[in-house]
Amino acid sequence: MFPRPRLPRPFSARRDEGPGVAPAHGGLARVFAEPLERAGGLTGTLGRIGSLEVRLAVTRKEVKKAQRLRYRVFFEEMSAIPDMMSRLKRRDIDAFDLICDHLLVIDHDAPSGTGLRKPRIVGTYRLLRQEMAERYSGFYTQVEFDVAPLLAANPGQRFLELGRSCVLAPYRDKRTVELLWHGIWTYVRHHRIDVMFGCASLEGVDPSKHALALSFLHHHARAPEAWRATALPGRGEPMDLLPASAVDQRKALHALPPLVKGYLRIGARVGEQAVIDRQFGTTDVLIVLPVSFINPRYIGHFGADATRHAA
Repeated sequence: MFPRPRLPRPFSARRDEGPGVAPAHGGLARVFAEPLERAGGLTGTLGRIGSLEVRLAVTRKEVKKAQRLRYRVFFEEMSAIPDMMSRLKRRDIDAFDLICDHLLVIDHDAPSGTGLRKPRIVGTYRLLRQEMAERYSGFYTQVEFDVAPLLAANPGQRFLELGRSCVLAPYRDKRTVELLWHGIWTYVRHHRIDVMFGCASLEGVDPSKHALALSFLHHHARAPEAWRATALPGRGEPMDLLPASAVDQRKALHALPPLVKGYLRIGARVGEQAVIDRQFGTTDVLIVLPVSFINPRYIGHFGADATRHAA
């Protein structure tokens, strides 16, 4: 249901590589020291449904709990293979966590092993704003896709990368997903974001097994030229495996993962190629969602000022 993680590019220790790379060791120390409130004052509860609350992580401890949730979903429930550090700590960890904001859904009435009920993080999304990416390590998506032309073709637009989304199995329902999207929309409005993007995954590394779904995305959901991005050299896989006349749209939609279908309903489009991620056993596509593409009924649903589930 949710995209799996991919290995990030390593942080660089050089200072002379210019924008789009990570800071030197001293810079990393500064990132560690920065308060999580660097999200620009967007603190406190962003929304509630019953016992569920959505907000940004405000402490390092909360980020670690989100990493533990990611580990449980990606590495224990699914088939991703953790690196040594993640395996030892039982947390899904990479250097991008230092420069991202972490959106959390918290159940304040979650059962515990002792029979008591206490708050528990049950869902998360990782958010990387363009200004943070340019200041430090670049975008995580750049591991697979060349997004530089996409950024260059849309100067003055503020980009936000979405990633590392996961929800604990018992909470994979409308309420939790609704709160995650309410939190994202609140974040987008607060930071005046113009474009959201990120990777989404289809299970398996044989594109031919996803011929119907990939061909549907190519023929019916491909982004306009100014909003497209291709895979890194040597990594791209064609998506037009079937001619448009051979694509049964109803069957294709049924074959798509729920997350990808959700993106499409909102108004998202996909990039030009797919990428095979053999370590995590997935076929990845690039999702691009300019705010101007969002279906008006979803803006009406959450409220132009993100007030639907506001506390």
